[in-house]
Amino acid sequence: MKKENIIRITKYLLDFMFFAGIGVTATLPFSVKWLGQYLPNVSEHYTEVVIIYFVLGLLALAILGELRKIFRTVLADNCFVTENVVSLQRMGTYSFMIALVSLVRSILYLTIAMGVVILVFVIAGLFSKVLAFVFERAINYKEENDLTI
Repeated sequence: MKKENIIRITKYLLDFMFFAGIGVTATLPFSVKWLGQYLPNVSEHYTEVVIIYFVLGLLALAILGELRKIFRTVLADNCFVTENVVSLQRMGTYSFMIALVSLVRSILYLTIAMGVVILVFVIAGLFSKVLAFVFERAINYKEENDLTI
């Protein structure tokens, strides 16, 4: 499979996840109420669950939005730009915020899966911040090289 095809498929997947995420986040009050019929702990903390997952949904949508911005530059074959550094920094911040909100959510009901989610988003946040520094350095090298030529 050509790398251009992989990039385009990934872009379409991100677009799907972004718009599906909007739908899921928007329908949270209804879906949590329905889920509460099967999970009593969810119905006991209905308001808290809706608020927490709404915030988590918005943060996930923010990450997907930044990824979509980055993919636009990849498709334009111009990925070493300052906008991508800013997007990576934001994605790192959003990831840390998801980890923090997930930690607060663990107060309501703790699961092993939530511990994994917290760890994954802390690692993703660190990875995004480091990658932003790498991109910033690459941009500096590119600009120096452009001035040399």
